[in-house]
Amino acid sequence: MSDLGELDALGLAALVKKREISPAELVEDAIRRIEQVNPALNAVITPMFDLARNGAAGPVSPEGPFQGVPFLLKDLVTAYAGVPLTSSCRFTKDVIPRHDSELVKRYKRAGLLVVGKTNTPELGLPPTTEPLLHGATKNPWDVTRTPGGSSGGSAAAVASRMVPMAHGGDGGGSIRIPASCCGIFGLKPTRGRLPLGPDIGDIMHGLVNEHALTRSVRDSAALLDATAGMDIGAPYDAPAPRRPYLEETQRPPGKLRISWSVKPMTPVKIHPDCVAAVHDAVKLLEGLGHDVVEEDFDIPGQELLTQSFVALWAGGCAATIDAMAFMVRKAPTEADFEPMTWAMYQMGKSVPLPMYLLGVMQLQKLSRDLQWHWHKRSIDVRLLPTLAEPPLLLGTLDAQPGNPLAGFFRSAEFVPFTPLVNVTGQPAMSVPLYWNAAGLPIGTQFIGRFGDEGTLLSLAAQLESARPWAGRRPPVCATAK
Repeated sequence: MSDLGELDALGLAALVKKREISPAELVEDAIRRIEQVNPALNAVITPMFDLARNGAAGPVSPEGPFQGVPFLLKDLVTAYAGVPLTSSCRFTKDVIPRHDSELVKRYKRAGLLVVGKTNTPELGLPPTTEPLLHGATKNPWDVTRTPGGSSGGSAAAVASRMVPMAHGGDGGGSIRIPASCCGIFGLKPTRGRLPLGPDIGDIMHGLVNEHALTRSVRDSAALLDATAGMDIGAPYDAPAPRRPYLEETQRPPGKLRISWSVKPMTPVKIHPDCVAAVHDAVKLLEGLGHDVVEEDFDIPGQELLTQSFVALWAGGCAATIDAMAFMVRKAPTEADFEPMTWAMYQMGKSVPLPMYLLGVMQLQKLSRDLQWHWHKRSIDVRLLPTLAEPPLLLGTLDAQPGNPLAGFFRSAEFVPFTPLVNVTGQPAMSVPLYWNAAGLPIGTQFIGRFGDEGTLLSLAAQLESARPWAGRRPPVCATAK
């Protein structure tokens, strides 16, 4: 092959299975690509080259769909034995897990070879990847702009052809946001679809879900097939799929009823490029034969619902830091954290328990109300912008003197559309169908029914065929050897 970087993960695995290339050769090619473009992007912050080389030299999982394919792991939540799990935080920069997370075990069984860990904001809190511990990750489409967050390192690495896919997690949009910013595909699965064990039951009452950033839809589907399913002791499970997800990408979705809107839940201004991306997607969907209708949802009690989400987010931050303090056996101090994180910790510590529990109840009620509305309206898919703005300039979400939470509240203007499905638990994806006049990707978000990743993946494959994006290369991109 003249350029392995143009193949997706299943394409690379096919070469290995046909013995046209070895896992060791794929690993060396990925290492070369990382070394070629990572200095410009700062996406990979913990190289695991020798571990990957050792894995490639030994027996690779014979049944896995991704035999010998290089992969990157986000440096948050998911543990790899013997490799630092910093969470981009000075307080936990020396934490080294003694065992693999269940998800890492499944990655290994799938045949993946982890070549490094990717950058993330501190504790994954803001929707940009600019931690003080590791420095900012830059967007390969414009290095003055954010790749999004919190899976920004993974997204930048995939978009720049370091690897064909990489791990990500999504607690308020952290897979879909960087997918939009970097012009790749990002699916947040249904709550409970993927394991968080053995160390975690759920995070923030189920807001956080794990999966991946990919360049092809079929890679996301095949990886979900290889990793989905509750692990022992999980607090809940997602409904069983109708058929394998990879098979869904090979089936036409049929005529879907798709409702769309560009109206956010909160009163923020939507950039014209993000509106244009949705209108463009509507025309594409209509041309593909779908029943597409504009429909705004008015959600009663919006102020209380916003307070509820903030209570869960801040309370979850406080609980996370207290758990980290127990793990590292030292008390947290302001000097250990970035200003926004520490302010969020203090906010979380001040949330009364009744308010926190009321917040959980309010958000669960919202989830029921919205999904009953879908049911009564026979909605298959909901179409929204992924973001309210194109990728922000780096530094936009920094803490301000005297106002450490300025970046947090500015984030709400950037990402008003993504957190809702973290509350409802529904699957959602950002699809790279549109680039603006400045050459920046503008993702489009599609939300599915609870437990119905299959319809989303079938639709995504149809969109990928109608409007291929895989050939688009950002200015900062690894090249063939």
